Amino acid sequence: MNKVKPIFTRILVRMNITLISVGKTDDRDLQHLLDQYVKRLSHYVSFEWIIIPDLKNAKRMDEKHQKIKEGEAILKKVQTADRLILLDEKGKQYTSLAYAEWMQKKMNSGLKNLVFVIGGPYGFSEAVYRRSDEKLSFSTMTFSHQMIRLFFVEQVYRAYTILKNEPYHHR
Repeated sequence: MNKVKPIFTRILVRMNITLISVGKTDDRDLQHLLDQYVKRLSHYVSFEWIIIPDLKNAKRMDEKHQKIKEGEAILKKVQTADRLILLDEKGKQYTSLAYAEWMQKKMNSGLKNLVFVIGGPYGFSEAVYRRSDEKLSFSTMTFSHQMIRLFFVEQVYRAYTILKNEPYHHR
C-alpha cells in the first residue's frame, strides 16, 4: 500500500488565529456556512472571530471619517505582540498550497497570535495600515465583505488539512 507523501516537512505548533471583521453577517444561509467552517477549524486551531459593530450614523459620515472610526475600533482589539494581517486587494496572493506553507512558517516561528482583519466598505484607515505587518489578497476582484469571510475561513481550514495531509484539498 502506497502512502501519500507529505507536501511539507512540518511541525504543527499551536497558534491562535483571530479574524476581526466590521459589521455582522446579514445572510442566514451564509452565516450557516461560516458556522460550519468555524466548527471544522476548531479541530486544528484556536479560532476567534471578533465582529466590530457597524458604526452608528455611518451614512452621515464621509469615507475618511468612517475609516478612522472603524480603524480605532479595530486597533483596540489588537495586542502589541499580535501579527496583524490585512485582507486587502493590494496584498500578496498565494495558491492554496503556498498559503498553507506560509501558515506553517508562521506557526514554526513561535508566533502565538495571528490576527486577520476584514475592513469596512471603504477599507482601512492609515493608522491600521501603519500597524499592519502584512497584506493578503484573495483576488484582484472585489468581493463583498460578507463573502470574503467565508472565503477566508474556508482557506484557513484548507491550509490546515493540507498541512495534516488530509484529503480535503485535491492536488
